[in-house]
Amino acid sequence: MITFPKHLLEGYQAFATQRLPTEQSRYRELSVKGQFPEVMVIGCCDSRVSPEVIFDVGPGELFVVRNIANLVPVYQPDGNAHGVSAALEYAVTVLKVKHIVILGHAQCGGIRAFVDKIEPLTPGDFIGKWMQMFIKPGEVVEQRDRETMAQFVERIEKAAVFRSLENLSTFPFVRKAVESGRMQLHGAYFGVAEGSLFVLDQVAKEFKRANSE
Repeated sequence: MITFPKHLLEGYQAFATQRLPTEQSRYRELSVKGQFPEVMVIGCCDSRVSPEVIFDVGPGELFVVRNIANLVPVYQPDGNAHGVSAALEYAVTVLKVKHIVILGHAQCGGIRAFVDKIEPLTPGDFIGKWMQMFIKPGEVVEQRDRETMAQFVERIEKAAVFRSLENLSTFPFVRKAVESGRMQLHGAYFGVAEGSLFVLDQVAKEFKRANSE
């Protein structure tokens, strides 16, 4: 017998009796007028890193795409299916979002699998193949001298944000929106243990702690 997770049903009951009554008009408005989020967030699948929770937003405020290690592929208009690219296309050309945020995080399992060069979990090696798009052909990612494993992993977690931002710019419709001033690209990094947020200073090319005040 297949049983729907009980805690999800209990969660829905709490939502329906506590939160929904205060947001019912918002949901009705969204159902009639559609969604018009100004921000797209590309984050990781990790269950500890929910953009809606981190940024404390309500329904209709974020257009969210999550995948292993918050990666954006390069623009590749071939005959294959591309989930992230499809979401980008919709967000930029239809929803006309004003901001795209790449949200990386600490203790990322995808990045750790990449740096540890673990054996494939299944014959398909979907994670391994997915993570390969993080690096360019011929690029070597290695631990530096006097760099601890923790420092190495954090550096690569943040590098994934830089690479995804770089790959975003290979999409013509993204590049056009940015160059026209209609849209901006951002990077952020979430520290799971402390709940800290660091925002990428794109001039200094470093992550700086966000002001919590």
